Amino acid sequence: MTETDSTLEIVRVLDAPRLAVWRCWTEPELIVQWFTPKPWQTVDAEIDLRPGGASLITMRSPEGEVFPNRGVYLDVVAGERLVFTDAFASAWQPSGKAFMVGEIALADAPDGKTHYIAKAHHWNAEDRKSHEDIGFHAGWNAAADQLEKLAQTLGETA
Repeated sequence: MTETDSTLEIVRVLDAPRLAVWRCWTEPELIVQWFTPKPWQTVDAEIDLRPGGASLITMRSPEGEVFPNRGVYLDVVAGERLVFTDAFASAWQPSGKAFMVGEIALADAPDGKTHYIAKAHHWNAEDRKSHEDIGFHAGWNAAADQLEKLAQTLGETA
């Protein structure tokens, strides 16, 4: 791991083809199936997959509370890299409080698997610690498990 004072990350090899993993990150009907660690749910996903394009991922807690998460894509390299932030609510309209920049990197691994790096870059060490304390590693790894399982069902059809 190369975590820093402001960055958290998970590094894994997922037992699924890279383009299937990419589809899971970029198709709304797939995002809602894996994105939030159970027992939470992702109940809606709207994306405009391009630099500057907006996203809205809506999650629901086990108690029924709804959490809409607006963001903007900063970089999109099809099949390889996705960078997004909650620093903007849409287009280039600043959000109320920026928390992080997410970075997903995908590369082919042997035997049809995917080298997967997911990073959360925070503006400061306090936000990083807060994210870690609420379960970054457990949550993002559980979500990656769900992502892997869904991507396996897609096979090479990406």
